[in-house]
Amino acid sequence: MYSIKELEKKAVERRMDLIQMIYDAKTGHTGGSLSSLDILVTLYYEIMNIDPENPKWEDRDRFILSKGHSVEGYYTILADQGFFPKEELKTFSKYQSRLIGHPNVKVPGIEMNTGALGHGLAAAIGMALAGKMDKKAYKVYVLMGDGEQAEGSVWEGAMAAGHYKLDNLIGIVDRNRLQISGKTENVMSLEPFRDKWSAFGWEVTEVAGNDIGKLVQLFKKLSVVSGKPHLVIANTTKGKGVSFMENVAKWHHGVPTEEQLIEAMKQLRQQWEEVSKAC
Repeated sequence: MYSIKELEKKAVERRMDLIQMIYDAKTGHTGGSLSSLDILVTLYYEIMNIDPENPKWEDRDRFILSKGHSVEGYYTILADQGFFPKEELKTFSKYQSRLIGHPNVKVPGIEMNTGALGHGLAAAIGMALAGKMDKKAYKVYVLMGDGEQAEGSVWEGAMAAGHYKLDNLIGIVDRNRLQISGKTENVMSLEPFRDKWSAFGWEVTEVAGNDIGKLVQLFKKLSVVSGKPHLVIANTTKGKGVSFMENVAKWHHGVPTEEQLIEAMKQLRQQWEEVSKAC
């Protein structure tokens, strides 16, 4: 178990890792990886029941990164957890590396190939329904993007999960309000977003998605609501942690220059030093 400050320290370290990976590979999805990282840190270090030494453990909790383009932060966490050697992060998007630009099942700890938006929720529903049928206690977590909510299959899945009362299913939306072509509300408006999910029979909660303390508190109490799938709207900042990347649409798929890398690392080291003093 980690303290909140220790988890925050982990998050800063993983942000440094993922930015270095993207810089070295000269490709990657920076903004969404940074916005969703605190959610992933909370799940993998504090909430989910997993075993890196036995990735296919039958009773493990399942996680699906439906917004598969934001894989960089996911890889750094799996490596730090021991699913594969951290040295392998240096091969990201290199020739013959299994660490490609989207999650794939060649990497231990990854449940399914993702990247085609709108598919993750449907697969998670199948896993959750199987768990119910097999009388298993595991939970299924699926992280979606807010731009992804324009996919019709998301809403077909939402209807099915409500129908089957899948209270072992936790959907999470990284609500950073930016996608590759601009603001979500300009590209395809989502509001009233909470009301839409509620209408499909989901228990909906909103949370500050870059506040690890609030995330831990929320995920630990979700199990008290029975008979409904859970939807967490995590209000985040795209590019979180690096000032010149925050809320800037071009960093959806941006690669830092050497100068920008130095500045980003400087900011993150300062954050790391500050949180380390409080640990």
